[in-house]
Formats: sequence, structure tokens, C-alpha cells
Amino acid sequence: MASRIKRRFSSLAYFTRKTYWKIVTAQPSLFVIALAVVGASIFLLGGGVYDLIVPYIPIGFPSGTKVLFFYPRRVHEQVFLESLTVMTVYGIGVAGFLTTYQSTKYAYRPRQAFMLLLVGCILLIIAYLYIENIIWLKMG
Repeated sequence: MASRIKRRFSSLAYFTRKTYWKIVTAQPSLFVIALAVVGASIFLLGGGVYDLIVPYIPIGFPSGTKVLFFYPRRVHEQVFLESLTVMTVYGIGVAGFLTTYQSTKYAYRPRQAFMLLLVGCILLIIAYLYIENIIWLKMG
């Protein structure tokens, strides 16, 4: 054991070659790849790039004694809480799609299939209505 550790740390070329070979031959599961693609899509659609590029983004918009998470009457501006809210609601929508898809796997158990389909549709409707409400509030 000690000779193996000593060999790994004594030869930088050996360590680099082994690490490179592990990275090249790694095969992540399809679930991990799909999760990364969905996460990147939600980040892009939710305004994550805007949050990274704009130098100063306020967290919320003060409105008297309240703090709003969106700019009213300004569609082309957003605050940080708005983009986080939109990303979360998009995640709820994706969860609704996945739950609806999972319901198709229970064809021989109609009650469970119906319940999963109902939950998925409810999540989709909640996400759609919430996003529409945010857009309606922004437009005045």
C-alpha cells in the first residue's frame, strides 16, 4: 500500500497519465447527462446568463414597505429573485413532464397511472399559470 502511494506521488507523469486515462474512458450514465442538459437549459431560459453578465443586479425592487421580485412595467429588465423564481418554476414544469412520463410505465396499475398523470398535469398547469402571471404583472 505504501509503495503504491509513494509511486503515485513520486512520478508526476504516471499520475497525469492515469488521471487522463480515467477522464477519457469515463462513461457517465444517461441520467446524469440528461440532468446536466435539463439544468443547463433551465439556467439559460431562466436568465442565468443575464445574471452573470450584468455587473450590478439588485436582489429585489423596493416598493414602499414591500420588496417585489420583478420590475413592474419593464419587460426587458429583471432582478436576481425574478430569475431564481423563473428557474424554480421551470423546474416544477420539468418535474410535471417527468411525472406525466412516468405515469405511462404503470399501464397495468390504472389507479397509480392516473394519480401520476394527475400530479404531473397539476404541476404543469401550476408552472404555466405562474409564469403567465409574472409576465402579466410585468406588463402592467
